[in-house]
Amino acid sequence: MSKLCHVTIAATICVATLLVAASLSAAQETRQSSTSAPKHSAERQKRSTQATEPPMPSATAQMPNQSSFTPMASSAAKNQEHRLILQVNSNDAAAMNLALNNAMNVTRYYRDLGEKVRIEVITFGPGLHMLRDDTSPVKARIETMALSAPEVSFKACGNTQENMHKAEDKDIPIIPQAEVVRSGVVRVMELEEQGWTYVKP
Repeated sequence: MSKLCHVTIAATICVATLLVAASLSAAQETRQSSTSAPKHSAERQKRSTQATEPPMPSATAQMPNQSSFTPMASSAAKNQEHRLILQVNSNDAAAMNLALNNAMNVTRYYRDLGEKVRIEVITFGPGLHMLRDDTSPVKARIETMALSAPEVSFKACGNTQENMHKAEDKDIPIIPQAEVVRSGVVRVMELEEQGWTYVKP
């Protein structure tokens, strides 16, 4: 074999070796890039999400400050006016005194809380005797209450007063602490429609 043949064979082997080495290197790079791609993609997605999502508020920021509502609630309660109707429609001294007891108890209760209250004692039918100047068994007590408890007012039914006038054929005097309204029942209805609380002792 000539020297030229030896050189040609050697060159061919070198070229083949370089091609094999290049192929192996390319295959290795492809595997590395395919393995690392998901990781880099996940990291990019995470950074993108962090950039677009607003920060979550802290638990302290989410929970309202309850102490800030307390003064407001207390102030609202003190400004609220409680309103009560007490009805008397029987000529019974015990029922009349019970109504006056209820009126004074409610008045004292809200006074102690520093809250406002208005109470109307409304009489009609036989209960008008409670406010009649000539027959009331509780006239002296009402006179005292008018001075100590201005929150309590008294209403006498005008219809009942007129009927008693016709039946007894005389004027029916009403104590000065009371006001005559046209109808006791209608007065109860009107106050209830305005949100007053109704109680019959």
